[in-house]
Amino acid sequence: MGVNDGDEGLRRRGCSCTKNDFLPEESFRSWGNYVQALKATPLRLKDRVLTRSLDTTEIHEIKARSEHEMKKTLTWWDLIWFGIGAVIGAGIFVLTGQEARQEAGPAVVLSFVVSGLSAMLSVFCYTEFAVEIPVAGGSFAYLRVELGDFVAFVAAGNILLEYVIGGAAVARSWTSYFATLCNKQPEDFRIIVHSMPEDYGQLDPIAVGVSAVICILAVVSTKGSSRFNYIASIIHVIVILFIIIGGFANADTKNYKAFAPFGTRGVFKASAVLFFAYIGFDAVSTMAEETKNPAKDIPIGLVGSMAVTTLAYCLLAIALCLMQPYYAINVDAPFSVAFEAVGWDWAKYVVAFGALKGMTTVLLVSAVGQARYLTHIARTHMMPPWLAQVHGKTGTPVNATIVMLTATAIIAFFTKLNVLSNLLSISTLFIFMLVAVALLVRRYYVSGVTTTANQVKLIVCILLILISSIATAAYWGLSKHGWIGYCITVPIWFLGTLYLAVFVPQARAPKLWGVPLVPWLPSASIAINIFLLGSIDRASFARFGVWTVILLLYYIFFGLHASYDTAKASGENDRAAGGTWKQMEEGGAISSATDPNNTSANPGA
Repeated sequence: MGVNDGDEGLRRRGCSCTKNDFLPEESFRSWGNYVQALKATPLRLKDRVLTRSLDTTEIHEIKARSEHEMKKTLTWWDLIWFGIGAVIGAGIFVLTGQEARQEAGPAVVLSFVVSGLSAMLSVFCYTEFAVEIPVAGGSFAYLRVELGDFVAFVAAGNILLEYVIGGAAVARSWTSYFATLCNKQPEDFRIIVHSMPEDYGQLDPIAVGVSAVICILAVVSTKGSSRFNYIASIIHVIVILFIIIGGFANADTKNYKAFAPFGTRGVFKASAVLFFAYIGFDAVSTMAEETKNPAKDIPIGLVGSMAVTTLAYCLLAIALCLMQPYYAINVDAPFSVAFEAVGWDWAKYVVAFGALKGMTTVLLVSAVGQARYLTHIARTHMMPPWLAQVHGKTGTPVNATIVMLTATAIIAFFTKLNVLSNLLSISTLFIFMLVAVALLVRRYYVSGVTTTANQVKLIVCILLILISSIATAAYWGLSKHGWIGYCITVPIWFLGTLYLAVFVPQARAPKLWGVPLVPWLPSASIAINIFLLGSIDRASFARFGVWTVILLLYYIFFGLHASYDTAKASGENDRAAGGTWKQMEEGGAISSATDPNNTSANPGA
């Protein structure tokens, strides 16, 4: 992309669907250009791996590529309710009974505490980034600034997968609870196609319809979505309070005699699965660009909503296990059956109504968050820039919203819930771990400030933290009764964190709001997230690997060259205006002098 074309390519975003709306970069102007770009792949990949964006680049230059600004209409009150709406949904109503009966017993409340602690540590890390880099890209933007383009792209691809799969799972659960509310079976509302595989032959048109309605709400207005979420969440909270009060009113303490029948291992195994119940809060961080006062609103919104959510989960789990013995809990509809067991048959309709409200708000906030992730990725041209368009009237990313919810609806239409649920959690835990690593890098490394010796110390400490955490998780998975391994891995984690705290000076202080107890808090976040990853089944890791391979292939053949051309065009434009290369991106695109196959240096190639 040349200098003259660059500004047009970055700023012109109409409603057309021409080639230039999807592949406007110089590398895709002709087959000759594309062949030359592929020949330069090693140099370009090295550049993108080493490239670290700047805060100002994400806040101003990258954001400007959407042409229109997102409207700043949200306050901390909106964010708290968005957080509650994003998190409290299918997870608590679907998975609590399953894990209480099969893995943890009444100790499932401790599983929620462990998962909640992991989520809260991640919330702190997200909050500092969201306050200082208030853009729609969420973890993608944070990782791009601290760990580089390549890591950010792999992470973003997995978080988008989690959003789509999670949304599809919730949409199908919506149909199940709607059937309960109508006193019907879920199969009564689904189309059974016997010629298709069992896991993909129960077609769910209601899930598609719900996704379409959510899409309209998310496209029309963020503030309107906030109002709807606010009202729905209030109703949801009232229902949750009813379940808690009704549960304690029918409590039988004898059901708590066998508190942890499956032992400690069962508690942690359940924690890894129940982490799904906390997925969604990261969507709130993507709304930072639409927040009136990020420094005040984001910390209150994120931390406040997570504290309320964790408390509600623990009380719901206690109430469930007090009403029924853990071995009698129904896996599919635990709260409804529990109320029936104590003689409150009518309460199942209240529970089903509350579940529907909860899942509706989860779908809405997920739709808002995932579209903003995709919008910011498209701003860097790693995805087609057509997806970065922000509508001038509504101030919402229309194209990204429609594309993401279309993908969600298609998967929800065909795929059974058990297949979808097995794909969740691993991507999110992986992203949260990377964000914690990025926070350590942000605090302890600043180009031109951190000495070479301190850089080496930082790298060694982070490696010690990562390796010891991985070893702890692996030992947990391989040794069911051993303890000697923990006596080695845990002290290594502690010493690595202690050395970082004592002997490596922080190179950057937070400007507005900072995570307390650095490096201990982000280091603990890394350890817990990796430990929970170690409790996830092998099949999920295989699916995670397959998706990552698909992402890498797309990146090598398309995303790499598009983002490289865009970064170079931006750098040249900035340099022509009197700026320096480093002002745009640290380690920015390799100049044409060092890239013999640079197509912008030879447009006619």
